[in-house]
Amino acid sequence: MGEPRRRRGGVRRYRFAEGPAALTLRIPEVLDSQYGMYVWPCAVVLAQYLWVHRRSLPGKRVLEVGAGVSLPGVLAAKCGAEVTLSDSEELPQCLRNCRRSCLLNGLPHVPVLGLTWGRVSPELLSLAPVDIILGSDVFFDPKDFEDILTTIYFLLEKNPHAQFWTTYQVRSADWSIEALLCKWKLKNIHVPLHSFSADKEHLASSSLPGRHTIEMMIISLAQSDGT
Repeated sequence: MGEPRRRRGGVRRYRFAEGPAALTLRIPEVLDSQYGMYVWPCAVVLAQYLWVHRRSLPGKRVLEVGAGVSLPGVLAAKCGAEVTLSDSEELPQCLRNCRRSCLLNGLPHVPVLGLTWGRVSPELLSLAPVDIILGSDVFFDPKDFEDILTTIYFLLEKNPHAQFWTTYQVRSADWSIEALLCKWKLKNIHVPLHSFSADKEHLASSSLPGRHTIEMMIISLAQSDGT
């Protein structure tokens, strides 16, 4: 028998700063091809958006889906939001890492739930009201897009004034979620990266997002404002 696969990882620091204000987060990472539980470029960009808008976060009810190592959700919680973190109920190792991220940043009471895209589970049905849904790089595999938007639509229907703040990495010019947004009666607003100082190769004192092409959009119900 060969040697068991070893998982390498550690704790990485991400420092967000604007003028005299600064926040350093400690995020545990597991560098393993099976799990991929590390910070992706999209997460740093979404966290930067939250940091720039941190004054609007206190008291907001925030749910992060597909949280992984939870950088955006942890930042939101540190800035005063009432955060719930979630990842697939089929990936207990990811849920454990969510909890570890919370503990490392002094957030032992942040709830961590198992929510699987496309599945109407008791956990999904019993979720408390939300104002903001976060998702970084959840639009990774086109076969999951429908399930993701099914879940997002369900949440927005329950919370008609909520918004889904999401970042994604452009990996192919051939895929698009526009048709699915139309199918589910959702609208999206593109948010230019330069508008929140994220049009850089290095954010939060890290090497991310590098030269990857990252986009951000805000998704909401098409009829939420009477349109």
